[in-house]
Amino acid sequence: MRILNVAYQQLRRYGQTRVSWAQKLMFGLIKNDHYTVSFSDRDVAAFEAPLGIRDLGRKKANQRLLEMTKAVEPDLVIAGHCDIITNETLQAIKKQNPHCKIAHCNNDPLFVPSNVERIKHRASVVDAIFISTGRRELKMFEGIGARVYHMPNPVDASVENLNNAIRTDLPIDLLFCSNSDDFTKRLEMVKYLKDQLANEMNFKTYGNFGEPPVWGRDYDRALSQSKMGLNFNRQEIHYWYSSARMAQLAGNGILQYTHANLKFDELLPPESVVYFHEVDDLLKSIREFHHDDAKRQAWATRARDFFHTEMNSKLYAQYIVEASLQIPFSHDYVWARDIHLDGSMK
Repeated sequence: MRILNVAYQQLRRYGQTRVSWAQKLMFGLIKNDHYTVSFSDRDVAAFEAPLGIRDLGRKKANQRLLEMTKAVEPDLVIAGHCDIITNETLQAIKKQNPHCKIAHCNNDPLFVPSNVERIKHRASVVDAIFISTGRRELKMFEGIGARVYHMPNPVDASVENLNNAIRTDLPIDLLFCSNSDDFTKRLEMVKYLKDQLANEMNFKTYGNFGEPPVWGRDYDRALSQSKMGLNFNRQEIHYWYSSARMAQLAGNGILQYTHANLKFDELLPPESVVYFHEVDDLLKSIREFHHDDAKRQAWATRARDFFHTEMNSKLYAQYIVEASLQIPFSHDYVWARDIHLDGSMK
């Protein structure tokens, strides 16, 4: 199958990036033997613009995408986070390639109002939308035009290539990395934990409290040295929503702590992720696992094995292809057991 993956590929960051779900999607498509071409809207706009001023290259980027679809003749266009590309351009792609299906993938949270409007805007012109919040919370997008699906954050064996679950010599006991303070009070909890644990363990909070953020290989190195990690979202309110941090920690064998409100215990195996309701419960669990390496290793191993077996980039990519083109599911996708092929709830 011929697929065009339209998403920001971070070309102009020259390696100083964090893990990209769009890149993992690309890897998964290729591993499934699909001929896959990428188009990075923000980078093309900047490359094509006078003086490299991205906003001046918006029109040209849309023109270049139409040129690419004409040349590639894709069976499927996957439009990720590509706000520079207009709905009019997506409609023109359909007119240009009548057999082509178009899907929109959105990995951002629904507690950001502008993101809800962005999804609704795309849903009016595409065939299917995939959102990283559990399907039962996506009813607001039904009936707009597109079929509606949940998608997870996957791991990729080439990216999440560590296994910290087998190690006991790791210098970082607990890790939390972030670079966004919008729509959140999570740093209050992080600060409380940092104060309580100051004399007990090495707790690194990159990007916060005077510690510089880490990107690219520096982020990889931070993960490679960590036993445990906090999977704190900016808000803990939506069913099965997590940032990509969940897959990054689990896939590398790093024991993680996640809020119980998200109900991931209904998706992930028992004794793989540590859930908490209140900060004092969390503090107690952190201390318990800190002093019991064997237990930490067992739980982290279970999570790592599950993600690499059932939530990997190959399954993730094939699910998006099958749902977009209405091909019967070839696998019992653990995250889609409550979803019919047409996107409706079971």
